[in-house]
Amino acid sequence: MDEPRVAVVTGGSSGIGAATVRRLGAEGFFVITGARRLERIEQVASEVGGVGLELDVRDQYSIDRFVSAVESKSGRIDVLVNNAGLALGLTAVETTPDEFWAGMWEANVLGLLRMTRACLPLLRKAPHAHIVNLGSIAGFEVYKGGAGYTATKHAVRAISRTLRLELNGEPIRVTEIAPGMVETEFSTVRFGGDEKKAKETYKGVQPLTGEDIADCIAFAVTRPPHVDIDEMVIRPVAQAAAYQVARKTT
Repeated sequence: MDEPRVAVVTGGSSGIGAATVRRLGAEGFFVITGARRLERIEQVASEVGGVGLELDVRDQYSIDRFVSAVESKSGRIDVLVNNAGLALGLTAVETTPDEFWAGMWEANVLGLLRMTRACLPLLRKAPHAHIVNLGSIAGFEVYKGGAGYTATKHAVRAISRTLRLELNGEPIRVTEIAPGMVETEFSTVRFGGDEKKAKETYKGVQPLTGEDIADCIAFAVTRPPHVDIDEMVIRPVAQAAAYQVARKTT
């Protein structure tokens, strides 16, 4: 019997990340997942017989420790899902504090770059490997108050396309998943824990769920090795653009 493929998922303690852990586990992957909330990540991983480890993608030491543990447990990585990331605030450029921009760039861009760099040696040990980067429709659209976040997701799009060029000729696929409105803890974090304000984001519309996006990730990583889904854009039907959503008023 063949050994199960190994999937590494960052930010797996909630939302899209947790849904991806569960879905890939159901697909037969051995899942190793990391997040800052250790107790929570261990619980999610245990649901699929996987491993949950502490990981902060903003910290190089944390990344190195995580990847070393992955190597000792599996020896290779077949699929890397760079999911960890966040949004901070929804304010105009002239009023946004530096720490919001720095926080988003550290997690969404530098964290993704560092994780990918650290994992490439283990990805190269797999017969066929795959890097999945969680982008956003904010990677090719903009909206008021979103300059910092949209800039990071434009960067993720650029990184994904660059990796596709740099890894061309190797058996490593690269996919960017670009969701629209997804109801997770995303807006709660963006608004500093303000649950009421977060709920307003989804008022009058049926948003996507973490499971919807996990379905798309699972589809991409289970294609035959010669098939590369370069990018996927997924939105709720009611969302025509990042700034245009048809909301029901009843």
